[in-house]
Amino acid sequence: MSEQMLATFRQRQQTAAEETVYHTQCPFCSMQCKKKVLEEKQGSRLRYRTIGVDNPTTKGRLCVKGKNAYQHAVHPERITSPLIKVDGAFQKADWDEALAVIQENLEKIQDTGGRDAVSLYGGGSLTNEESYLLGKLARVGLGTKYVDYNGRFCMSSAASAGTKTFGVDRGFTNRIDQIPDAKCIILAGTNVAECQPTFVPYLEEARQNGCFLIVIDPRETDTAAMADLHLKVKPGQDKQLARLMERYIVENELHDEAFCRERTNGYEELLQQLEDAELDAGETGLRLEDIEEAAYRFAFAPTGMIMTARGIEQQVDGHDTVRHFLHLLLLTGNIGKYASGYGAITGQANGQGGREHGQKADQLPGYRSIENPEHRRWIADVWGVQESDLPGKGVSAYEMMERMDEGEIQALILIGSNPVISNPNANLVHRAFSSVPFMVAAEMFMTESAAYADVVLPTSSYLEDEGTLTNVEGRVTLREASRELPGQCRHDWQIMMAVAEVMGKADYFAYEKAEDIFNELRLASRGGKADYYGISYERIRRQSGVFWPCPSEYADEVETLFADTFATADGRAQFLTEPTAVEGAKETIDAAYPLYLTTGRTMSHYLTGEQTRRSFRLAAREFESYVEVHPDTAREHGVRSGELVTLASRRGTAVLRCVVSDEVRRDTLFAPMHWGGRQNINRLIDRTLDPACRMPGFKRAAVSLHAAAAGD
Repeated sequence: MSEQMLATFRQRQQTAAEETVYHTQCPFCSMQCKKKVLEEKQGSRLRYRTIGVDNPTTKGRLCVKGKNAYQHAVHPERITSPLIKVDGAFQKADWDEALAVIQENLEKIQDTGGRDAVSLYGGGSLTNEESYLLGKLARVGLGTKYVDYNGRFCMSSAASAGTKTFGVDRGFTNRIDQIPDAKCIILAGTNVAECQPTFVPYLEEARQNGCFLIVIDPRETDTAAMADLHLKVKPGQDKQLARLMERYIVENELHDEAFCRERTNGYEELLQQLEDAELDAGETGLRLEDIEEAAYRFAFAPTGMIMTARGIEQQVDGHDTVRHFLHLLLLTGNIGKYASGYGAITGQANGQGGREHGQKADQLPGYRSIENPEHRRWIADVWGVQESDLPGKGVSAYEMMERMDEGEIQALILIGSNPVISNPNANLVHRAFSSVPFMVAAEMFMTESAAYADVVLPTSSYLEDEGTLTNVEGRVTLREASRELPGQCRHDWQIMMAVAEVMGKADYFAYEKAEDIFNELRLASRGGKADYYGISYERIRRQSGVFWPCPSEYADEVETLFADTFATADGRAQFLTEPTAVEGAKETIDAAYPLYLTTGRTMSHYLTGEQTRRSFRLAAREFESYVEVHPDTAREHGVRSGELVTLASRRGTAVLRCVVSDEVRRDTLFAPMHWGGRQNINRLIDRTLDPACRMPGFKRAAVSLHAAAAGD
């Protein structure tokens, strides 16, 4: 070997020795793409590369967010020590000092205001272990009924609709790899091309196999560009559209009557409703022939799937709307068989698992109900407490903000969420956070919400925090994490344990690692609708993920749910026979507010952008918010592309950059929801909530549009 070759070999050896590999998965959307992050030390500098890792759901694919996610984990703005607010300014502290402040304030508030004066607010990106522990901390550690999480604004319509219709809510009723064999697919209110890009190859394969793709969206998105039929529906008219499709299918005898009579309840009532209903295609903003073609294509196809997301779910009648799309599956018999079924395309990393194990106001682990005495006894026994000591049902996420504003809730522990940006009627949230006497936030960064806190606790990133997450198709995955915690950071589960300890409940929170929490979760979920009992870390590693329900370690995974029976008490699916939504609850346009506003996500950012905006590559792609305006609308309102414009609703205003585009309807504006401050579009959203699931109407608000004033 020559001297030069030997030197090169030694250099490579040295480089390899200084390379650290972190095996993990993306912290963002529900596809939960597996990857490894390579950290290379070159002198005093660290460089990073991200490589996709093969897995059953995403086959090693990554999107631009997943490739750059490491950048927020290593960002210099990370909070790495506890912070205590003194005279309006944060000062660094150690853990003992921070926990002493928390103990003193929580004890004082509960002594004077009762146990329910304290609240907890979680997030859909927490691991299953941390979601579980948040609910336990609320009910055992603090004894409060007030606990909920930001997934209330994400999946609650689909969750409640699936539960009422099928008896259980699991995001997909089929495995994702069945999609390529579906011959007709309806994507209702989902822009997967930007929100879940690694999902798209399944749709592309289906189209290559002859699938007819229908996309329902007020905008001409990249997803709509894939469609054979794009229904550019007026915001908020999705339920009307679904009912028109139902009626066409029934009137033209394209439905599976045998399936409806043998496997559903409420069929006759539905037929009568459709016969009596006054349905006007004009209200949807669509041509009747296009609606009828969609109905015919879906009913005629031998296999069909319907997938919904926030576009139809984030409505004040989101529960009813999703149920009417589920009616299309029941009417045609496209459920419980291969390549036919329902998919709720979850938005957050653990949007599925996060809503199964107890951080919702009305829920206990395993999808048990906090109002069911038998369910309460089971969980009380697992936790080693008296059933009578468990609190009752609280209220939804936004309603907790109202309780703070009214003074009923006097303390908040916030973990994994940024409500100041993500909640509707954001001005009220600002007011509530300004007035609540004591607030704790566990955060990586000083978010808009954390800035209101009295104590900020430094928490771990996805590269450091091991735990399970449940992906879009109901597969429980294990996120390995080996990067050392920076500074004084702790995992969210360790933070919750510390709070429980200072509140005198350490004996109920004795865990050494995340796996210990998961093993307790398994027992707590046993026999519930979301049964994880047969899942273990070892089995997840061996099988690259395990689907629930999994009642025992020997249980086979079910590839298609509801093949023989539904998860309801009598085994039959339920048609919606009595609407839950109040007609006329949706905001309407008028002379003062003549345009509809609908909101959504973009390719480069995630949720309130606190993590993605700290990725220089992602921030460079989209560094400010914007509003899409149709050219005719722009001329009518005197605004031009590139200039700042003011949007106003009955709640507040936002100032955004105008983007003129004919991809949006003339009567509709679109703005993303990832920015705060004057760009916070949720300032404009009404507080009206769906009566069944407490979902706000993010996807339809009446607004005005004009050029921004010089001061704006």
